[in-house]
Amino acid sequence: MWGYGPEWGMMHNWGGGWGGYGWIGPFQMIIWILILVLIIAAIVWFFRSGTQTQTGAFSGRLAQRSPGLDVLEERYARGEINREEYLQKKRDMTG
Repeated sequence: MWGYGPEWGMMHNWGGGWGGYGWIGPFQMIIWILILVLIIAAIVWFFRSGTQTQTGAFSGRLAQRSPGLDVLEERYARGEINREEYLQKKRDMTG
């Protein structure tokens, strides 16, 4: 009979306290938490990979060339500095 008893409507406790899902309820909740954690980790990784320095470590993006190296190569090409001075300054700039 349909009445206002302790098991009225859709609020039955047939599943053992997990809203009718039984033992699947906790696993479903864990899966959604894992999906949320993976999304947050992917967002954090994306933003951190863009802020890493380009010296020595490849961050997954194209390395930007220093404008100072361009000027140094132009001076070497024009003959303003010799090879040893060019190599020394290049080492100093790239670390």
